[in-house]
Amino acid sequence: MRKDDFTDQVYELVKKIPKGKVKTYGQIAQLLGRPKASRAVGNILHRNLSSKVPCHRIVNKEGRLALNFAHGGFEKQREILLREGIKFKDKLHVILEKDV
Repeated sequence: MRKDDFTDQVYELVKKIPKGKVKTYGQIAQLLGRPKASRAVGNILHRNLSSKVPCHRIVNKEGRLALNFAHGGFEKQREILLREGIKFKDKLHVILEKDV
């Protein structure tokens, strides 16, 4: 069992992000009614070991990949996102919807 309700809420929300879409840590925090909790969201997702939670679909507010992505580093996160159709500005930054 997980440690708290917020952790469960983060995981459940992230599970709903479809392939081909990304969200930011801040967007997740905002959607859960805790707009100042983006760092907490990041910490929760960086502890995620479940393949059922697509934490690779979460990036920072600039669209940057997680350099210490738990499942193989940013290279692995990039590879997965490319397979899902996500477009990149450069090696480390996805194109966020707000950038289009």
